[in-house]
Amino acid sequence: MIKIMADSTCDLSDDILKQYDISIAPLTVTMDGKTYLDRVDITADEFYSMMENLENPPTTGMPSPASYLDIMKEAVTTGHNEILCICMSSGTSGAYQSAVLAKDYFYEEFPDSAVKIHVVDSKSMSHGSGWLLMKSARLREKGASFQELVDFNETYKTNVKHFLTVDDLNHLIRSGRLSGASAIIGKMLKLKPIMSMKEGKGSIVAKERGRRKVLSHYINEFNKRNDEALTDFIIIGYTTDKSYADNLKTKFLEETSFKGDIYMMQMGVAVGTHVGPGGLSLFFMETGHHKDNLLINEVEALMERKNQFLKKFSNK
Repeated sequence: MIKIMADSTCDLSDDILKQYDISIAPLTVTMDGKTYLDRVDITADEFYSMMENLENPPTTGMPSPASYLDIMKEAVTTGHNEILCICMSSGTSGAYQSAVLAKDYFYEEFPDSAVKIHVVDSKSMSHGSGWLLMKSARLREKGASFQELVDFNETYKTNVKHFLTVDDLNHLIRSGRLSGASAIIGKMLKLKPIMSMKEGKGSIVAKERGRRKVLSHYINEFNKRNDEALTDFIIIGYTTDKSYADNLKTKFLEETSFKGDIYMMQMGVAVGTHVGPGGLSLFFMETGHHKDNLLINEVEALMERKNQFLKKFSNK
């Protein structure tokens, strides 16, 4: 039997975790001197309501190797002999390294064990690793072997497309979850930045004026990039404003041909610490590896405006 596990930054809902029997090792968050276990001692809604009145910015800590090891041991006692652990990007968290240590400790304690354990560095944030977890669980239900799940994750993990916009970049800049160059650019921008993952860290790839333009950007990029063979569901994430996510879902239904499942899930405590209020994200599987940065997107937008102008006013 195959056990699937993760850290709490996957941000999957409790219903999904229960449906697919996915276990999570919690990160910690410290606020004004008190430390909480993510999803154990504090909920996302409680966290966001407290965040507004904090004297100092909250900080997060990776799960301990012991928390992963406990899940691995429990999985074995319940009859699982293959364990797949999918972690947040090693470029943004120590969760992956902690899980690798737990794997080593497991084999030190049980040197003759035939249990197979594989730890995936998802290169993803939040529902990006969550997307891989859900896809792996769905493939498991269809009869995929453990090695097939490993191969899928290691082959396609960098094809999980992330889009994230925030109302305030300071949370990401302060926590180091945004690349240095993007942090400098972000401070200069007065428009809404749109970020994606690049080499395991967040990077600004576009900017738009206002929420309506952000939603249109998400839809346009999805229509250009979506891998129809692999994207049987998408995840829309939000921190504090569910209506923002509702509006994006409505646009998907009206302006795309996508017929798969659309999940809306709140970004949790650990991720919300770095994203802050007003965050909106989108996750799906893209075809190939598209070049994606601020300059490329600005040039493409300029060419699109030029083409629209010529189409409307050209005499030819």
